Amino acid sequence: MGLFDKLKGELVDIIEWIDDSNGSTLVWRFPRYQNEIKNGAQLTVRPSQAAVFVDQGRVADVFKEGVYTLSTSNLPLLTTLKGWKHGFNSPFKSEVYFISTKIIPGLKWGTPQPLMLRDPDFGAIRLGAFGTYQLRATDPVLLLRQLVGTDGVYDANEVNDVLRSIIQSSVATVLGKNKIPALDLLANYELLGEQVRAAVATQIDDEYGLEIPVLKVVNINVPEAVQKALDERAAMGALGSSTLGPAPNMAAFQQFQLANGLAQPGRGSAGVELGMGVALAGQMMNQVSQAPPMMAAPPPLPTAAQWFFGINGQNVGPLTMDVARQFAQMGQIRADTLCWSQGMPGWAAAGQQPALVTLFGGGGGTPPPFPGTPPTLPR
Repeated sequence: MGLFDKLKGELVDIIEWIDDSNGSTLVWRFPRYQNEIKNGAQLTVRPSQAAVFVDQGRVADVFKEGVYTLSTSNLPLLTTLKGWKHGFNSPFKSEVYFISTKIIPGLKWGTPQPLMLRDPDFGAIRLGAFGTYQLRATDPVLLLRQLVGTDGVYDANEVNDVLRSIIQSSVATVLGKNKIPALDLLANYELLGEQVRAAVATQIDDEYGLEIPVLKVVNINVPEAVQKALDERAAMGALGSSTLGPAPNMAAFQQFQLANGLAQPGRGSAGVELGMGVALAGQMMNQVSQAPPMMAAPPPLPTAAQWFFGINGQNVGPLTMDVARQFAQMGQIRADTLCWSQGMPGWAAAGQQPALVTLFGGGGGTPPPFPGTPPTLPR
């Protein structure tokens, strides 16, 4: 090989980027090394790409999709920077960056620490959130200046590190402004995702030359203690929503907690003592609520009969008939369970009390013959 052939081999005459990174690369610098770009070299910019020429750290010309034969006519800025007044006939040096302008899907975001918010149902509450988003470059020059710098390869993982903190901040702002109760967040994922996307877009569009076409909220989770409270409330509703209602009151919830503690054989005396403590607290609250009002008020409505039951050797009560029915459904109150109510001389089996027969499927039977109907004679 002669000297002329060797020099000719060092000149770059085809400039292109065939992306083999499965779409994860955002910016790629053409590996020119020490080679110079040949006069009249061919530049190929494929769909969803842009090519940017940079001369000594200064952005020159930008090319969109197409095939170009490089000359002073399509390199006006580089021609000015190089001082080619009458065209160029010799090779030249310039860095060429290819930017992918296609959508990069499947990027993930999340809150590393729970966000402290005020909830109308639970008061102060900590929420965690995570989801996915899509990314696309809209301004190659701004992207090079603000994020890429002199990196030869800039991929989605690097830009994801930059955007993650912006998304986290926007999530906190959107959740705080909307003040959506934790129980209603699931129905508002689409709304929250769009609002977070819009909040992030206002920051990264003009600053980094990037766009987020889609941002999705996959899940917003609550702390374990709140999840447990929701599970217990759902369990009360499953036992009898018609009697407890959609939102059980405090007294019913305390009585349910006591029954649940007594029903767990593994909890032993500790569970019973805890349940009794909750019941005692409920009785104290009930006594305080029944204290005479400071101001004149109508007298309270007559209260239904309340019963005490002996469950696992413990005096449980007072229970209303509605709550006692739930205990009976759970098997904690049976026909042979001892009971007592005001006016009774002592403890007696629940199945012997006419007022409690309905708890065990009794109280029905066949009505007596209608007057005038001849009696049925024995066979």
